[in-house]
Amino acid sequence: MGEKYLFYDELGNEIEFLIKGKFTLDNTDYVALLPADDLESSTYILKVQIDDNGNEILVGIDENELNEAKKAYEELLKENLQ
Repeated sequence: MGEKYLFYDELGNEIEFLIKGKFTLDNTDYVALLPADDLESSTYILKVQIDDNGNEILVGIDENELNEAKKAYEELLKENLQ
């Protein structure tokens, strides 16, 4: 499925996710994640940004940006199936 990574939510709780894919749209990087303990749940799409220390961080996106990123991710999935 994908590599497992450990993330922390806003309350400091550990959550393990599978990275389903990484992709770029309009010079912005995104990552598609799936909770490792619930493979039937929805896929999360977050934006990759670089913090002041040069580390990648994942941030939420608004509904319009999410819709565009979702379309790009679905196209990527279709291309990989062909």
